[in-house]
Amino acid sequence: MTVTAHGYVSAIQTVIDRIATTQVDNVNQAADHIVTALRAGGLLQAFGTGHSEAVAVDFAGRAGGLVPTNKILLRDLVVYGGQAPQILEDEKLERDPRIAAQLYEIAAPRPEDVFVMASQSGINGGIVEMALLIKQRGHKLIAITSVEHTERVSPRHPSGKRLADIADVVLDNGAPYGDALLSLESGGAVCPVSSVTNALMAQLVVAEVVRRIEAAGEVAPVYLSANVPGGDEHNHTLESRYAGRVRRTA
Repeated sequence: MTVTAHGYVSAIQTVIDRIATTQVDNVNQAADHIVTALRAGGLLQAFGTGHSEAVAVDFAGRAGGLVPTNKILLRDLVVYGGQAPQILEDEKLERDPRIAAQLYEIAAPRPEDVFVMASQSGINGGIVEMALLIKQRGHKLIAITSVEHTERVSPRHPSGKRLADIADVVLDNGAPYGDALLSLESGGAVCPVSSVTNALMAQLVVAEVVRRIEAAGEVAPVYLSANVPGGDEHNHTLESRYAGRVRRTA
């Protein structure tokens, strides 16, 4: 594929079309788990590291998204966990299994909470350890990962497991091995996929969650933009239902 803006659009559209046809069942399963959790009074806890942390941001605290959500990020170790800021300068922090227990403790999930974890490779120690801990504590776990990539690399966790081996549902983001989509004549590739398709996957799941809630005659707890009239009032009213559990609340 030609390395041009149009070439990327054409190539990414092919990936999006493939996701739309191959991930329907997985998206439905993920939505079922989330609706079950929300109806039980649980929250959606979303976690990602590196560029995959954008998935957590896409799920939690944004206009058009679900209110009963939290994002879990590596910076929580500093903001809420008392770690020195310098810890975030370690580019291999996500490979350290020891971060998982503190991140889980900081999130303070209840048994009914459901987790979504995103990782392109799904092999790093912190990611896999977190996934194992989530399952040990009895939560449902939804993974967003590249099946092609994760199957071609060796796990970095002592268990020998990948995120996809642990999750209850695996959503394949369709990204190729190495993530970048357009091959260069000089070698390598450019223009990653996962940023686009991870966001797509998040919104496919949210759409199905809301559809189920609305079909049952209920009103989905969805944010309005804070930058439209009445947005703050609407959002604060919904957030008050989850005060003390959603971090954006008191």
